[in-house]
Amino acid sequence: KIFMNTLKYLQSNEFLLEVDLWRLFANLSELNKISLSFLKTFSETVKEHVSKSDSPMDFSSILRKFFQGDLCQTHQIYCLNYTSAVVYLEKLRQREDFGIYLKVFHLQQWCEQNEQCKRLHLPELLVAPLHRLTRYPLLLNNIWKRSTDETEKGFIWSLKEKVEKSIRDLEGKVKWLDNFQKFKQLQEVIIWPQVWDRDKRFFVPECLKQSLRENSSENIFSSANRHLLHEGRLTLAESTRLLDIYLFLFDDFLLITKIKRNKKKYGGSDTSLIPVCPSLTPELQSFIREGGYCTVLDQPIPLDRLILKNVDPVHVTVFSLRNAFLIQHENRYCQCIAVFLLQAQTETAKKTWMSQIETAIFNYTTQHKTKKSTAFCFPAESSEI
Repeated sequence: KIFMNTLKYLQSNEFLLEVDLWRLFANLSELNKISLSFLKTFSETVKEHVSKSDSPMDFSSILRKFFQGDLCQTHQIYCLNYTSAVVYLEKLRQREDFGIYLKVFHLQQWCEQNEQCKRLHLPELLVAPLHRLTRYPLLLNNIWKRSTDETEKGFIWSLKEKVEKSIRDLEGKVKWLDNFQKFKQLQEVIIWPQVWDRDKRFFVPECLKQSLRENSSENIFSSANRHLLHEGRLTLAESTRLLDIYLFLFDDFLLITKIKRNKKKYGGSDTSLIPVCPSLTPELQSFIREGGYCTVLDQPIPLDRLILKNVDPVHVTVFSLRNAFLIQHENRYCQCIAVFLLQAQTETAKKTWMSQIETAIFNYTTQHKTKKSTAFCFPAESSEI
């Protein structure tokens, strides 16, 4: 609230006018108001009971008013905005004027001029309401334990279960939004070269290129049901060189990309200005901040067309391979159409990659078989046939 009010004051003096308060703080004012109201009402009830020991401890009406009212809902609105707020904050930090605002504010905190902030930085404060919401079931559980009225106990228990269900539902929504933000980021960073740029064997006249460009491969990241399981940097062994690559293992295909460090990507935009999604791995976040991007090396490999093979240690000395494994891409006719010889940095990293790929293949094929068996499930034949 201190950060928000300071920012409001600066904007009233025509500084940082482009900063969107809602994108950064969402419904924080409303959340503060209803949380404080709940706290005061709860505290007054306890004080009244202490001063008048003969008065009953009436928690039911308070809990009903707030937990069946707007208390959890206002928390949910804030929590659903949290991920995008973190991304937006990362973008704002790249601005010189906003950076000065943060530095001056943090300096004031460390001088203990704002003791309420407890020397926490803005990202640490933004997450606090999420922690508050998860503590409400603990509060309700403690009240339930100390309640003596059976009717009240039943009501408080049912209320606790509803709040827990609300948190579980919220976690699902937050995960979906987090996944959406992640894929939106990947769509910005991963470049799909046209087929004639990727392989010189394919000749396409200029007059036909535009019609082929319309079938963009970038839509592959538009599916909300797809999940990124594992990612990381590896080395691809080619005939004359070793190539730095970045592998993305999704729950239905494997994508091999080349690492590029040029700040300009296709279309001329600067990737170093893209706000980085916090749910990406630190390695990829650092790579994006440096202005890097990934160019797709070959078509995605569906997991049901992927053959994983370990490279025998005996070949290490013969071909100077280290921590190597092989990925084979087969078409629907079981013909090998591509082979990739990959090397990990360590033996542990190699084992992790092979385990992740094997598990992903197993889960995908199992799920696919289940869907097939369901689709071709016919009713039982009549005994008269």
